[in-house]
Amino acid sequence: MYEFEKSNLRKFSKYVVDFLRPSYVKGFMTTYLNGEVVERILSEESRSVTSAAQVFLDQVCLLEEQGWYQALLDALYAEGYKGLCEALKRWDFGTLESTKLHRELLQRIEPHFTKHIKTRDLLVHLGECLRKRECEEIQATENLLGPIAAAERLTDCLKRSDKENWFKLLKMALANCEQTVALEQLDPDTESSVSEMEVGDEEEGETMTVTFQYTEGSVDDDEGLLKSGNHMTPSETLPTSATGSQSQGANSGGGIGEVQKGGEKRLREEEEERGGGGGEKRGGGGEKKMRAYQRELAEPVFQGNNTVICAPTGCGKTVVALAICEQHLKAKGQGAKVVFMATKVDVFNQQYKLFQDHFLEKDPDIRIDGLCGNLGDQLSMTVVMENNDIIVLTPQILVNAMARGEVPSLSCFSLLILDECHNTTGKHPYNIIMMSYLDAKLSTEQNGQHLPQIVGLTASVGIGSFKNQSEAENNIYQLCASLDTRIISTIHRHTDELHSYVHTPDKDFFLVRKRQTDPFIRIIHDIMAKIEGLAKTVYNIESLSNIESRDYGSQKYEQWIVDVQKKCRVLQLEDQEEESRVCRALYNYTEHLRKYNDALIINEDARTKDALEYLSAFIQQVKNAGHDETERRLTAYFDGQQGVLQGLSRGGQQENPKLDELQYILEEQYRQNDETKSVLFVRTRALADALKSWIEESDTLKFLKPGVLIGRGRKSSQLTGSGMTLTSKKGVLDSFKSSDNQSKLLIATSVADEGIDIPQCNLVLMYEYVGNVVKMVQVRGRGRAQGSKCILVSDKKDRIDKERHNMEKEKIVERAIRNIQDKPTEMIHKIEVLQHKDKVCRDMVRMVPERPRTEGSYQLLCSKCKTHSCYTDDIRVLQDSHHIVLDRTLFSRARTQPHPKPKGFMGLVKTKKLFCHCGLDWGIVASYLTIQDLPVLKIESFVVKNCVTEQQRYYRKWKDVTFTMKTFDLTDIGDNWTPLSEDQ
Repeated sequence: MYEFEKSNLRKFSKYVVDFLRPSYVKGFMTTYLNGEVVERILSEESRSVTSAAQVFLDQVCLLEEQGWYQALLDALYAEGYKGLCEALKRWDFGTLESTKLHRELLQRIEPHFTKHIKTRDLLVHLGECLRKRECEEIQATENLLGPIAAAERLTDCLKRSDKENWFKLLKMALANCEQTVALEQLDPDTESSVSEMEVGDEEEGETMTVTFQYTEGSVDDDEGLLKSGNHMTPSETLPTSATGSQSQGANSGGGIGEVQKGGEKRLREEEEERGGGGGEKRGGGGEKKMRAYQRELAEPVFQGNNTVICAPTGCGKTVVALAICEQHLKAKGQGAKVVFMATKVDVFNQQYKLFQDHFLEKDPDIRIDGLCGNLGDQLSMTVVMENNDIIVLTPQILVNAMARGEVPSLSCFSLLILDECHNTTGKHPYNIIMMSYLDAKLSTEQNGQHLPQIVGLTASVGIGSFKNQSEAENNIYQLCASLDTRIISTIHRHTDELHSYVHTPDKDFFLVRKRQTDPFIRIIHDIMAKIEGLAKTVYNIESLSNIESRDYGSQKYEQWIVDVQKKCRVLQLEDQEEESRVCRALYNYTEHLRKYNDALIINEDARTKDALEYLSAFIQQVKNAGHDETERRLTAYFDGQQGVLQGLSRGGQQENPKLDELQYILEEQYRQNDETKSVLFVRTRALADALKSWIEESDTLKFLKPGVLIGRGRKSSQLTGSGMTLTSKKGVLDSFKSSDNQSKLLIATSVADEGIDIPQCNLVLMYEYVGNVVKMVQVRGRGRAQGSKCILVSDKKDRIDKERHNMEKEKIVERAIRNIQDKPTEMIHKIEVLQHKDKVCRDMVRMVPERPRTEGSYQLLCSKCKTHSCYTDDIRVLQDSHHIVLDRTLFSRARTQPHPKPKGFMGLVKTKKLFCHCGLDWGIVASYLTIQDLPVLKIESFVVKNCVTEQQRYYRKWKDVTFTMKTFDLTDIGDNWTPLSEDQ
């Protein structure tokens, strides 16, 4: 009896042994196994769960009692082993097998992983993949044995989880808890997904995927390591009498950095007249000379040490960088090759000009070039390196050049300067560059090459999450380990001089009451409820997402929409026409829900009029696109309430109290000082546009002539344009900086909170704009004039409390830095330990074999309407980046329109945009060499269907697809390839 079940249990025993903890089915054991056997199994479990599970399985296969197998399934299901239970019912272990790589990865990184997780915080987010008793046992373990033991128990529970999504839930938990070190160990390719309404500062244009290969090497042999800037001999550095940043004693007089006390006031007045940023002394023309505190910051670098320079915003860290470059070029002579990196294109342009102006005056023979954006794809880094002494660039340019082999090793350079170096974490290009650096340094195959000296510049090293000084120090150690630096240079001896030039704005908080009543919200809520009701008549949308407690007008609701749309893309029904109809309808419903949710968010922070204009622009766009029956019904909901909504927007309801408070602050500030220059930080582009309109329409505020500074994203807040170009940004900044008061107020998103020089600003307004400690320091630092103020306006007490907490955490970081500086030996030891552990972790990740891509035919379906687009057999890959379709009939299933910004990149020239007939953006049409009208697709717009199994999958990036594609060859273009006609 049950011979079939017993045979299969033996055949698939490894799954039971790998997932089951026998004590969790103790009730089944005491019912069907004798007491002595049960005790033996439980005793064995205390030594090895796997061995105990094997003993349990062996005993179960000896059972003859009627009904034991169903009782086993019932016990597994009751205890939460639903995945294992389902596999044993169907004898299909594919789902469990699909988690194997994740379990193996966790097993390999476990020693390091368990030291970087905070178990108590994670448990709150892991309820879906852990049993209640497991959570209780983990908490008990932490109370009795400490956090490491609890982390090990949690890891063991996860490795034995039969939940298909446990790995995804773990990553989300780590992200939510800001446990970034552990997250990077688990998944180096983790990306954050930010909604358009939250930030919306994405770079314009199609993206290029770059893969980067690291050199494996042993970390056991430390002999003969590549010499970094921290291991240079005195003969390799410029002799100097300057002492290190941590040494004692007064600065000798008469040096280049000395500031005569009687001239300080005069210098400040001259600089304010010139509008010079950074507060540095100037020589003739563009040459910049150092102050004493700036020289103090540079001293450890002059001695040849890798260094993180941490100093307040506005103190002139770029001037320090210029002096470092100047000294380095003199010391190294012909062997010098300097790279200065800026994280944002706007900052790149600013710094590139400063370098050009300075060295044009100081030494015109020094060759300088700059690369950012598409220039990096059009110019060879090899040529740029050979013909220049200093290269200013954005870090992704260097990452791409290394991936293409144009920079075979970082030893090609002698000095790397990383501006805003606190970004050296996660997937940031800085971290990719430094991982290559550290892999080379810790490798046994060095070939006698020298790695470049590393210098990082930042206003704050308060990265990551921390609750106390010890945790803050650990985060700083990790940053220093990533940058291979053992010195943090801060200002100790010349603080008086620093404070005479750099002014920290006074911080103030305005907690504003919310609107008492708001008919606009009620009407929008009613429309959204009706749309949800319509969607439910088409499909049970509640079954598509597990996100609960989603209130209208919240980020949680936005997340729910994203989750539903993701599931809709791969929704499969037996009737393909019905599938297409349902998917298209659900896409339309959720898009309308998304825009109404956006409007509620705008209404919360701005005027009802602004929210209504946002909705009206969207509805008009839908109508202009030739909307179908579903969309006509949806737009009718809006049309039916438009009159009432317009009445409310014209003054039929209470004004937003936050705007009243903001108006009071601005009027009072400019009454006291009509020369005030203000920066107003907001969270979204839509809000930036809305506040600009509000100010321009206000009789008492329109004299401010506000400018708007946002990113170059692909989508604008009003759905009809795009983000700002570099030229338009420069125009806004020039107008704001001008002495004739063209603009007195700059409204900015996060694009302006880091690096951009706005020296005249004396009022910083944070409108519901709160982040972490680094963001707080950066934003506050925009106010550089004497007597500056920084004000947070919010109607949320928890947001103000968070900013106050950030101020306390800033003090914790300052104490942490001082403590680290006082213990240099301990710092060196901890950094070396971290570097070796990180290297081992990276090597382990590389050891996990990549899943091979499969041969076969796949079909690309529009992810909105499921229309056939093309087959993968007709796709060719150009330059490892661009995916071109050779099937010309594709154009019969799509429509084109002129590209709003036709331009070239990597040999291609964008000429048109490519859309499905349902309106979804499929990609672009481009020319390459003499070949016209090549359709280039973006995979995120499609669902991939296996032509054999008919299984559908969705990919966000081409690098993630699991099927092979052929490389593009000019011979693929036959004689019948003709350009599109004018009407196509």
